[in-house]
Order: sequence, then C-alpha cells, then structure tokens
Amino acid sequence: MNAIDPAATAWLLASTALVLLMTPGLAIFYGGMVRTTGVLNMIMMSFIAIPLVTVAWLLFGYTLAFSGAGMGGFIGDLSHIGMTGISPSTVHGSVPELLFSTFQLSFAIITAALISGAIADRAKFAAWMIFVPIWSIVVYAVVAHWVWAPGGWLFKLGVLDYAGGLVVEIVSGASALALALVLGPRIGFKVDAMRPHNLPFVLLGVGLLWFGWFGFNAGSALAANGTAAAIFLNTLVAGCLGMLGWLSVEQIRDGRPTTFGAASGVVAGLVAITPSCGTVNTLGAAVVGLAAGIVCSFAIGLKFRFGYDDSLDVVGVHFVGGVVGVLLIGFLATAVMTGGPEGLFYGGGFAQLGKQALAMVVVAAYAFIMSFALAKLIDRTIGFRLSPEDETAGVDFTQHAESAYAEGVHGHQPLRRPLFGDQRPRPDTSDEE
Repeated sequence: MNAIDPAATAWLLASTALVLLMTPGLAIFYGGMVRTTGVLNMIMMSFIAIPLVTVAWLLFGYTLAFSGAGMGGFIGDLSHIGMTGISPSTVHGSVPELLFSTFQLSFAIITAALISGAIADRAKFAAWMIFVPIWSIVVYAVVAHWVWAPGGWLFKLGVLDYAGGLVVEIVSGASALALALVLGPRIGFKVDAMRPHNLPFVLLGVGLLWFGWFGFNAGSALAANGTAAAIFLNTLVAGCLGMLGWLSVEQIRDGRPTTFGAASGVVAGLVAITPSCGTVNTLGAAVVGLAAGIVCSFAIGLKFRFGYDDSLDVVGVHFVGGVVGVLLIGFLATAVMTGGPEGLFYGGGFAQLGKQALAMVVVAAYAFIMSFALAKLIDRTIGFRLSPEDETAGVDFTQHAESAYAEGVHGHQPLRRPLFGDQRPRPDTSDEE
C-alpha cells in the first residue's frame, strides 16, 4: 500500500479549496454579464450546482468515473457507490482517496455551473435543479472515466488532457449549445442590446477564476514538485497571452480595447491551457494562450451568424477554447512535460494530433446528444423555458421573488413581514376617495 505524502496532501488540500472558490467566482463573473433583472438567478444557478453535484457525485458520480472499468472502458463500476469502501487511510497515489475524490468533485461542480451561462434570463430554476444532478452522472462522470480513469478507453488510447480540456471545457461547451438550442433565444435576441450590467463584477469574477485556476491546473499534478511549478507558470502565461490576444483583435478591429474583452481573453487563455498545461513548455503555453485569445474573440460572433442564443458565450469561449487547447497538444506536446508522447512540432508526427482530434469529436458529440436529450425530456415534462410573461417581467422576480437592486424588476421588492411590525412612515391618504 502506498504511503500518504504530507506535502502532496497539503498542496492538494489547498488546490481543492482554490477550485471550489472558482464556482462563486464564476457566479460573480456571470452575474456581472447579465442584465439587472437576472443577476440573482444567474448567481444562484452557479451556487445551487454546489450541493446538487456534491450529492450526485458522492452517491454515483465518483464510482462511475474512477472505479474499475465496468463496461470495457466506457464507465466505471459501482464498487464505491455512496463512497463505500473508502476510509481516511485509503490512498490514491500518494494522497488520501477522500481528498482526491473531493478534488475531482470540485471539477464536476464548476463544469455544471459553466453551462448555465448559455441559458441566462430564460430558464426555470426548478428545471435547472433537475438537469444538473442527472447531467453530472450521465454526461460528466462518463466522460471523466473515458479520459482520466486508467481503465477509460480514451486514456488507454493515449489521449492527453491534463486538467480538463475535454472533460470540463468541451463537455460544458457542447452541453451549453444543446441547452441553448432546446430553450431557444431570449426575447429580443439580435434586436435589443443585452450588455453586461456590471463590468467591475465581471473583472472581480475573472480575478477569482484566475486565482482558482492555479489549483485547477497545478493541483492536477497531485504532488508538490517541479511539474506542478511548471504548470503553475504555464497557467499564468496563457492567461496573460489570452488577454493580450483578445485586446489586440479589439484594437485592430474596433479601434479600442475593452475591459470586457480583457476579462474574456483571460478566460479564453486559461480554458485553452487547461488540457495542455502539463504537456507543453512555457513557450508552448504562450502560443496556446495567444491562439485562444485571438480565435475565441472571433468565435463569439458565430451565434449571431447561426442564430443560437449562447447568452454568455460559453460555446464561443469554453468550447472553442477547449478545442484550441486539445488540438494544440498534438502540435506542441514535449517529452520533457509528458514523459513520452510528443507533438508534431517536436518530432512526434501526426499520431498524437489524430488521437486528440478523435477525442474532441467523440466527447463533443456525446455531451451534445445526451444533454440535448435530457433537456428535451425536462422541457416536455415540466417545461425548461420560462413563459414570455415571466421572462419579460424578469427572471429574478418571477423565479425568486427578489431583485438585486432597488430599482430592478419594476421597482418591486419581495414582500416580507417585519420582525417588529412595519415602522416605515406611511403617506397621508386622508383626502383620497
């Protein structure tokens, strides 16, 4: 039995906390991007993913993702259903398995939360609460097994995805596209201006995401060593170059760089480096980040050309950025980082690129089909989309009886009974009929 490494355990504890912080960071990021009438709902869609995915993961998700191959590498078995058979002394590599499972849980949580950005301002909250736990089992856990479990078929094929370009980014982006198609566009899409209502929120959220991303990527080393240090630097470099790439496009195309573009560029760079952080060197990380910033800055416009309403650009940034990162592994992977496989530019030929491309297509197709089917089933039963009246009134007020700002949702606040009676002064109505 392997012994627990205290240093690796301490680093993974910190990394797990960092990744868990990313979901509240995403909530603030998304909350700033929507209009004033949908802020609370957008934040809640991320926060509710934390308990929903946690319960699903502990009951079924972890065992299906990381237990032995129960169906020839397609899905794990039920040997750890409800976390049975795992104690504080059970070891995964050199860390406690309970900690490893919690670390992986934090990935599952934010992946589900990412999808919500595509259906902002028009989804029933109850339908979202049904979708999330089922999706985390039938989509996320299955793909995680394919890619990360030693018995997974893509893992055995030699596909490289260090921290989640396939499992997190492409899965969330493909699923987001499916939900956007099922729910249809928002009222006023391509007609009304739907600008972010609070750019400081957006930048604060990106700061928290970037901070947490160091745990996301470097924590995936499962050790406090030189590899983790290299991945940490790659994560910083890619985020920086993603921002510079996006701002360069804005400057050349629009004549001025924007704060929203800076935030989006950081996320694009971080998304793309996620799968490749442990396979490319520092120069490769710069290329990955720059490419993602440039490509994603153009990709977000595809929704207007093809008519799907991806409200907060989950497809344009997370799916496209994930594709960029996954495919560039086939060009830029170095043996120094991978311990063996190399990309085309380092003498490895086309073999790794072919594996990466196959995995990208299969994972995207599976996530899209399963998410579309699940969303359609929910829509046909309880309905997934708000009524036009509720959507027009504002999703915060109609779904939560609250508003984020005093002037929001027709100026209404939720009716609450004062603890010691209503002491507010009342207007004089003695002369009214």
